Amino acid sequence: MSFDQSYFYSLVKDILTTPSPSGYTYHVIEKIAQYSSELGLSHHKTNKGNLIIEFPGIHPNQTLALAAHVDTLGLMVRSINHDGTLNLTSIGGNQMMTLQGEYCQIHTRNNTTYTGTILSTTPSAHVYKECTQTGQTIDELMVRIDEKAESKDDVINLGIQNGDFISIDPKTVITKSGFIKSRHIDDKVSVSIILTVFKYLKDNNLKPRHTIKLIISTYEEVGHGASYIPNDVSRLLVVDMGCVGKDLSCTEYDVSICAKDSSGPYDYNMVSELLTLSKKHQINHAIDIYPFYGSDASAALRAGHDIKAALIGPGVHASHGVERTHIEGCLNTMKLIFAYLTEIQF
Repeated sequence: MSFDQSYFYSLVKDILTTPSPSGYTYHVIEKIAQYSSELGLSHHKTNKGNLIIEFPGIHPNQTLALAAHVDTLGLMVRSINHDGTLNLTSIGGNQMMTLQGEYCQIHTRNNTTYTGTILSTTPSAHVYKECTQTGQTIDELMVRIDEKAESKDDVINLGIQNGDFISIDPKTVITKSGFIKSRHIDDKVSVSIILTVFKYLKDNNLKPRHTIKLIISTYEEVGHGASYIPNDVSRLLVVDMGCVGKDLSCTEYDVSICAKDSSGPYDYNMVSELLTLSKKHQINHAIDIYPFYGSDASAALRAGHDIKAALIGPGVHASHGVERTHIEGCLNTMKLIFAYLTEIQF
C-alpha cells in the first residue's frame, strides 16, 4: 500500500497556511470543497458552515461518518487601545505563553487583512521592569499592527473594529527527516490524511464497504463542531490529534486510539475493532486515555445522536502550542483508516 505522499504534503502546506480560526473558516472550506471536487466526490455545506463530502460505498444503504475539523485556535479584537494596539479575546484554548512574539493577521469585515505581532503589554526589557513577568494571560497580551496607527482613531480609520478575527501565523515547516511542525496541526493534518486515503481509493478504483460521509467541522475548538450528524449515520469515526506526553503511550510515529477522554469512554466495539485491525496489519499504534480532551464525537453524542463513536489520530506533540507530528504517524493513521473503511462490516 503506497499513499501519495506528495499529494499529502501539498494538502498539508495549503490547508495549514490558510487562516481559519473557529468562526472564520469560509476560505479553507472552499479549498477543501475544491479538493473533493477534484477527486470526483459530491459535497454540500450545512447551514452552520460544515462541509459534508460523500464517498459512495459497496453497500450504499449503510453509512459510516468520518469527521475531522478544519477550524483552529485564534484570537479576536476585544477592544482598541488609545495607542493603537489591540486588546484580545481568545478563540479556543490557546497556550498564552506560546503566543508572545508570534506574527498574526487581522481580518476585517471589509475583507482587508493587516499583519501584526502578538506581544506582552510590557514588551521591552529596556522600558518595563516587569517585562519578564508579563504575558501569561490574555489580558497581558496585545497586538501591534504593522501600520502607522498611533491612536484608536487611526486604527478605526484602517477599518479594524471590535470583533475582527485574528489568525496566528502557523510557521509551517516540513523537515527532511519527516517531521511536520506547525501551529494548527490539530486538526488540519487529519483532514489531509483522510483526503489522501480517498485519493488512494480513487486511484486504485476501490470502494469502501459502506457509504462514507466525511464531516469537515468548523467549530470543534469551541465545543460544538459536529453537533449535527446526518440521520442515516450509525457510526462515527473521528480523526483528530493523538496526545503525546506524561504517562501516555503514543509517540509522533504512531496512530493513537483513544479509549476515553474528558467526555467519557468511546464505543467498546469500535475501539476493539480498531485495535484488531492495527495488530492484523502490523500498524504501529497506541491506545491511550486523553485527560483534557473533547472531540467532534463528544459534540455529536452530547447533541443526542444515537451513534457508536471512536477516535483515532496521529501522535502530536505540544498540542495547542507549536505542534509537531511525523510522516510515520500520519501514514499509520492512513493505514488504519483504509483498513476500517474497507474491512469492517456492520
